[in-house]
Order: sequence, then C-alpha cells, then structure tokens
Amino acid sequence: MSSLVKCWLCCLLGAVLLTSVMHYVLENLAILTKKGAQVNSASITPLNDNRTFIIGAYYDNREKNLVRLVAIVHRQEVKELYCWSNCSNIKGYVAVEKAVIDILAHDFGFPYAIAHLLCPEVSNCSKKYVSIHWSNKGDIAKLPVFEIRNRGPNTITSNFTVCISTMFGNSTNVLQIIQAIEMYKLLGAQKVMIYKHSCSLLVERVLQHYISEGTVEVIPWPIDLYLDVSTNWHFSMDHYPRDLGYYGQLATLNDCVYRNMYSSKYVVINDLDEIIIPKNHSNWADMMDYLNKQYPRTGIFLFENHIFPNNVVDPTLNVSAWRAIPGVNLLQHVYREPHTPDSEKMIVNPREVIQVSVHTVLKAYGGWRRAPGEVAILHHCRKSKQPKLPKESLIRDTTLWRYNMSLIRRTEELKNDHSLFGNFLSQAP
Repeated sequence: MSSLVKCWLCCLLGAVLLTSVMHYVLENLAILTKKGAQVNSASITPLNDNRTFIIGAYYDNREKNLVRLVAIVHRQEVKELYCWSNCSNIKGYVAVEKAVIDILAHDFGFPYAIAHLLCPEVSNCSKKYVSIHWSNKGDIAKLPVFEIRNRGPNTITSNFTVCISTMFGNSTNVLQIIQAIEMYKLLGAQKVMIYKHSCSLLVERVLQHYISEGTVEVIPWPIDLYLDVSTNWHFSMDHYPRDLGYYGQLATLNDCVYRNMYSSKYVVINDLDEIIIPKNHSNWADMMDYLNKQYPRTGIFLFENHIFPNNVVDPTLNVSAWRAIPGVNLLQHVYREPHTPDSEKMIVNPREVIQVSVHTVLKAYGGWRRAPGEVAILHHCRKSKQPKLPKESLIRDTTLWRYNMSLIRRTEELKNDHSLFGNFLSQAP
C-alpha cells in the first residue's frame, strides 16, 4: 500500500472519529437543551431552596462508580437532596436517585458547611450531566444542569499544580504575589489555580499576565453574593453571626483537588504568602522522589509552618528598583520565629484524597506523614505571631536565597515589562 493511500485512510479515519465524538457531544446537549435546560458554567450555583450551593460535579470511580459534587449546604436545614440525570442512551428517560450528603467534619461552628453530594451511577444510564434538586418530583427543565468533569479520558498534564484558596480583601501585595508565583515555577509548578474574590487593579493586571502565559488559572469566587461570609476561621471569632467561614475556602480547596484529580501528579495546597521550600533538593520533584522512597505508600505529606515576620527586614538583598512595586520583598525576610506547634500545608497525590481541609486531609485512601523539618519547611511570610520576641531570638534562615539570582532576574523582567505595568512605575513617587 502506497504512503499516499495510507495517509488518505488515516485522514478518513480521523474524520470519522471526530464526527462520532461531535455527534455524541451534540446528542447529550440536545437531550438537555430540547427541554430548555442549559449547562451551568458558574463557579457557584444556588439551588432554588437557597440553602444549597453547587460548586462542581466530578466523576469518581476510585471505590465505586459515582458522581461527587462539591457543595455548600445549611447543616440543619438541608436533609434531603436528589440527583437527576438524563440518560443519553435511553431516549426521554430521567433517572432520579437520592444523594448521600457527606458533610465535612470541619465546619468550625458556622451554620453552613462544605459537603460532598454523592450520586450513585445508575445501571445502563450513560450521562455527561447531572442536576440536583431538593425533591424527587418536579420539572427537570427548570433545574440547573452541571457537566460531570473527570469523565475521561484523563491524562497527567502537570507534575505540580498549586491550589490557592480565596483571594479576597482587594489584595494589593503585588511584589510578593509575583515572587510567590515565580518561586512556584522555579520549584516545578506548571499551574497555579487561584479562586479570586477581589484584588487591586494592579494585581489583576499581574494575574492576566500569568493567565496569558499559561501558568495561572483564575476561578471567579463571588461567594458574598449568596452568603454572609466571615474573614475568620471560627464562628466564635465574629462580633455577630455569619453564615460561612473564611470566604468559603474549604469549598475552593476541595473543588481544586477534584478539578486536578486526574490531570496533575501532585497538588500543592498553600496560600500566596506561603512557599514549601526544600532544604536538600533544588525542586519539588526531586524532594518528592526522595520522600516517596523513604515513605512508600504515602500519598499525603504535611510541611511544618515557619513564620517569617514581614516587619523584620534584612537589608542585604534590597533591590531599590522594586520600591515602587506595592508589596513585600520576600528576599528581605529571612528571620523566622522559633518553631511552635502550628498549622501545616500539604503536597498530596490528589487521587489518594477524598476530603481535604485547610491544614490536613480529612478522608483519604493513602497514608499521610509529616515531612521531616530537615527535608523542607513552609516559608510563611506574614504578620508576626510572636510580636514580643526580640530580633535576637529570631533564627536567620537564608534557604530562600539559593534561588535569589533566578528570582531577581524573573522579577526584573516583569518589572521592565511595559505592557504589564504600563506607566504605573514611572508615575510612582
């Protein structure tokens, strides 16, 4: 057979496969849209009971075939929910099954909590979409429709994805955000996911730069349109009752883990003022290879939190050209407080995780372990937790400086990018 004929046959086969795939997708969409339903793409979707909010739907066949939805529910008032599914292979058939409402153990006293809604897969019912309703009766055309992600085929496209929970408070810390993202890249991250509630215009411009670069994905997070959210982590810390803690960060973290369940080898869970820094390795990949050899069958590693007070400055790496950029220069904060038992952050194999909290995994298939302090630390540059300590009691730790040449060069390149900062720096005092 000539190469020309082979080429023609390959093209024909590709066209047939593409046509089949498109037909399948359009057929599924047609079943939904012919009754007036539309596939929902919002990051937060309220149900008409105003007590349930759906974040995302994910296929999960690790234990048994089911659809797992990340949701926010009122702990006392939401007792029953039902999964509604159009079966694309059975014309006109709608399967209705009772959902299991699995509320996360960490609700911190707030009336609303994060829950996983578990919808069993119905035998002989092929579906790409699911609806949730408080009743097992009604009109499916009036229900929001959610695409079931992770249905496959799934391939690993990132070694490390960083999950950043809610960015709120009109964040203005431009310099530290740039340095954190650049450090993540230096350490091996291919993707950084940020659930953004609010930020300054300059931070928004920086995020758009990283989005166009392909590093950052921003998920809009307008949670306060639906609930009265707290900036505190516990219900008792507010002067008057609030609905949900810390801008709903537990919902974002669980959603981020499931979004990357089958596309990222590891998920790094921390905030933008935190960086897990290896002490004996130059990057996360080498560090995780070492940890996996030392502790086989461990899918979750926790890293000790060390506070580097952002008001204690070392002048050694003072880059005067950065003074006009709002925010903290991480390279000048190399004094840490003596370690006290405190919160930790994680690097996890997402396929081993069932439910995650801010500082730990609540349910998992694999084992977990605290990474030894000599392997890595969590560099947390923030307001001091021990403000009365004299500087002489702080520990000078310049581990971050191993990356200073690359970090300075990358920050300089961004500072000099006129399309990024425009006239901001030239107009700054």
